[in-house]
Amino acid sequence: MRTHQTMIRLWLLTDNRCISSFVFMNLRVSRAQSSKKSPIDRAQFLRGNWRGVADIMPPPWALDGESFFRACTQCAECITACPESILRVGDKGYPQVDFQRGECTFCGDCERSCNPKALSNIERNPWSYHAQINNQCLALKGVMCRTCADCCETRAISFQLAVGGFSSPEINLDNCSGCGACIAPCPTDSIEITKHPLGKR
Repeated sequence: MRTHQTMIRLWLLTDNRCISSFVFMNLRVSRAQSSKKSPIDRAQFLRGNWRGVADIMPPPWALDGESFFRACTQCAECITACPESILRVGDKGYPQVDFQRGECTFCGDCERSCNPKALSNIERNPWSYHAQINNQCLALKGVMCRTCADCCETRAISFQLAVGGFSSPEINLDNCSGCGACIAPCPTDSIEITKHPLGKR
């Protein structure tokens, strides 16, 4: 293992002035893992992804954390096996979920097709993701829209009467499976899938 000292120079444009700041850090790079990782890009740096791990939402039943990336051979067998066609090649060649293509039915075909066992143990919960609604939601702006609730088979999304006579969406995290059925139908792209705040799987 060797230590590389990297100087990263950030240019931030604020009030038409260029502010130059220097950030020095020690990045420990393992030769054994160098073939699995490439240097971090600007987006990864700004998100605090110092180790250059692919920034994706992996298929259901993926091993936790970096274990998935170490085990995955990028063979794309899970992508081919997915009957909903919601898996595609993502960041750094790893398979990722794309809910704009549809929802996950948790059929298990991807897990069964994974020979390296980067997707493993179908008996456990598939992942620790859930839906989250941002402030672009039409209902939060006083416009009648319940598209997300209509698409939610688990009834994780409900609408509660708010001040002013409007109904605002609420998500029951215990009922939300993170299937993504509500993502594509949303007319304002106001829903995203994020990690469960308690890391619940």
